Amino acid sequence: MQLTVVKRDGSREPYDVNNIYKVLEKASRGLDDQITKVVQIATEVQLTLFDGITTQQLDELVIQMALQNVKDDPDFGTIAARLLLKTIYKSVLGEYETDEDLKRLHADHFAVYLQKGIEAGLLDERMNDRLFHVQRLAEALDPSRDKRMNYLGVITSKNRYALRSGDGEAMETPQMSMMRIAMGLSYNEPDPTEAALDFYDHMSRLEYSPGGSTRINAGTSFPQLSNCFLMEIQDDMESIAKGIRDVMWMSKGTGGIGIGMTKLRAEGSPVKSTNTVSTGPIPFMNVVDAALRAVSRKGKKAGAAALYMENWHINFPQFLDLKQNSGDPYLRTRTANTAVFISDEFMKRVEHDQDWYLFDPAETPDLCELYGSAFSQRYAEYCEMADAGTLREFAKIKAREQFRQILIVLQATSHPWLTWKDTINVRALNNNTGTIHLSNLCTEITLPQDAENIAVCNLVSINLSAHLRADKSWDWDRLTSSIRSAIRQLDNLVDITKTPIPEAMHANQQNRALGMGIMGFTDVIEKLGYSYESEQAYELIDQLTEFISFYAIDESATLAEERGSYPNFQGSGWSKGLLPIDTLATAEASRQLPIDIARTQKLDWEQLRAKVKRGMRNATLMAIAPTANIAHVVGTTPGLDPQFSQIFSRTTLNGKFLEVNANLVHDLKALDLWNEVKDDILRLQGDLTDIEAIPQHIKEIYKTSFQLSPYAFIEVAARAQKWVDQAISRNMYLETRDIDDMVNIYSSAWKKGLKTTYYLHVKPRHTAEQSTVKVNKAASLGPKKTGFGFASMS
Repeated sequence: MQLTVVKRDGSREPYDVNNIYKVLEKASRGLDDQITKVVQIATEVQLTLFDGITTQQLDELVIQMALQNVKDDPDFGTIAARLLLKTIYKSVLGEYETDEDLKRLHADHFAVYLQKGIEAGLLDERMNDRLFHVQRLAEALDPSRDKRMNYLGVITSKNRYALRSGDGEAMETPQMSMMRIAMGLSYNEPDPTEAALDFYDHMSRLEYSPGGSTRINAGTSFPQLSNCFLMEIQDDMESIAKGIRDVMWMSKGTGGIGIGMTKLRAEGSPVKSTNTVSTGPIPFMNVVDAALRAVSRKGKKAGAAALYMENWHINFPQFLDLKQNSGDPYLRTRTANTAVFISDEFMKRVEHDQDWYLFDPAETPDLCELYGSAFSQRYAEYCEMADAGTLREFAKIKAREQFRQILIVLQATSHPWLTWKDTINVRALNNNTGTIHLSNLCTEITLPQDAENIAVCNLVSINLSAHLRADKSWDWDRLTSSIRSAIRQLDNLVDITKTPIPEAMHANQQNRALGMGIMGFTDVIEKLGYSYESEQAYELIDQLTEFISFYAIDESATLAEERGSYPNFQGSGWSKGLLPIDTLATAEASRQLPIDIARTQKLDWEQLRAKVKRGMRNATLMAIAPTANIAHVVGTTPGLDPQFSQIFSRTTLNGKFLEVNANLVHDLKALDLWNEVKDDILRLQGDLTDIEAIPQHIKEIYKTSFQLSPYAFIEVAARAQKWVDQAISRNMYLETRDIDDMVNIYSSAWKKGLKTTYYLHVKPRHTAEQSTVKVNKAASLGPKKTGFGFASMS
């Protein structure tokens, strides 16, 4: 029977396999063993066809057939990406034949797209010829740069970040999205067109990416571009109610939120105005949790926040239980995350096995505002008052016992995240406006906040991999250009972003806080042939972070000369000529303990110090975020994270597909080993340990997250933290479940000067059986491994 295909206009035509071959031939150009790959996909498509399939279904089918072969070669993922791009081009721009046609369509369509977006109320009215030379921007669009993106990058760009029309259809190609973002961050430049061209050039080459909120909202009629908000709830009903309202507004605008809850008085604490007692902070946390679920982000997912509490609060034991699965649902949070704010005093008491006292903040209100030695001194005074019976209520526990309780709950629920109050405050260069009471949703932002200021930070991340040349040398000049461009872009963002919360707008303008991060660290060390837990890797992150910090600070000082310093500059650490590296000594003096970290410097910081003292445009410059989704867009590894498997399934809005580490495949192909070992790698979920054919040096480079020493994660973060004025979102991966081991690991993070940690991933005890490989090989490879791999793909 002759199969027919239903076209977009409803007409039918006979299915022609030659058309599939033509499409696949174009999508696979330049790849090794092209003919074999084309035949394999085309044959599998033929086996799954049915009469009356639509052209859209056929496009999706070909993509899925390519994706299901990624286990054999990552090149199939490249084919899938190119096929998906073609469907996007056809949907947004119409039919085309050649690459020249595609570039012309981009240029011809761009002005029309802008006008339609403005008329529909989707785009800002400034996105027009009155401010920009739109034709120049349109002609600069280069769809050939889409080929730099892998499948995950294309699908993430389309599903998460592309502007959509009222019917939910994407209105942009990837290059149009990037130009929209570039334009939306250029309004306030002397020459907006030139600025947009510069921003676009870097973003389209995947050299840096702004944060998710910026990617979604830049250029739109709702320019809520800031990524992170830090707010502290005060101990009164008005502040609590307003805080919940503000959480709802920030969730609507896609911002990630940190919320400090320590100041709320304890359960049972007297309320004089009503002659009753307080219910404590936990029920209010449940209300915040409900607000996060009620207000979705752009209709795509629930709001996101982390609740912070200092561990001397007498209701801290109940706070620890917030993420437990069992118990009273009104005393749990299902959406909000939790994090504990820990003092140096506590860590010292853990080390010396001393008592730890818990207080009602209504009786000890100044503890929230104190840090370092001032906190320790006042805390000791309250302990004496408690023992003397002059405080209404307190509790006492061994510090080491509470630390173990925290880690037990952390292991069970991945919460609360551990963050260190004194390290954050003592090492801050921006604490002249007040105390930092918490971090943000992802634990990399450290900004002061109070009743009049909701701290705001604006994010961008440098893609390290895009600055490593094919010959494995670094393009330092291009990296410098990317850093300067990204800092200027973020500084523009401060003046463009809008949020309906006056306290946030005020803090944003007064501090102009930026958070430049990095992504792709594991990607580059794999390409360079370094193990994550090697001195080579440690020295590299040290060198790269120093370089990025240096030129970020230098660009901010240059912008201060052009545009003026941020209003709160005077009195800051910057105004005194202090730099991030200097804060190590400050923290050591405060703790009266050494911080064990290498102090190497390669750049001329003394020269920069003099420039910084004259003025800085921004209160902060660096913060290393987890970058999961934007790392997907640019096709690299997120943040500083290692690979948690070399092969695993990825679930997206368009379904589930397999990912294989292309760097590993490249190295194994160079050794002529890939075809021999690929089935074993799949069956063992990316664990190379027991595959005898793979050389040991390859196994060292490609250790997965649970095979690496956790102290390597700490060392990498500590080397970077020397140069980062804010913090680092440091995920932890542990194979051990021993609490004593965890005490040592997290104590080491504190001793090394880390400000924060993020999620804890503990290696599962069990894993699903694989059913897509030859099971008769099992006996030759020893016992089955367990890992953080992927579920059965049968």
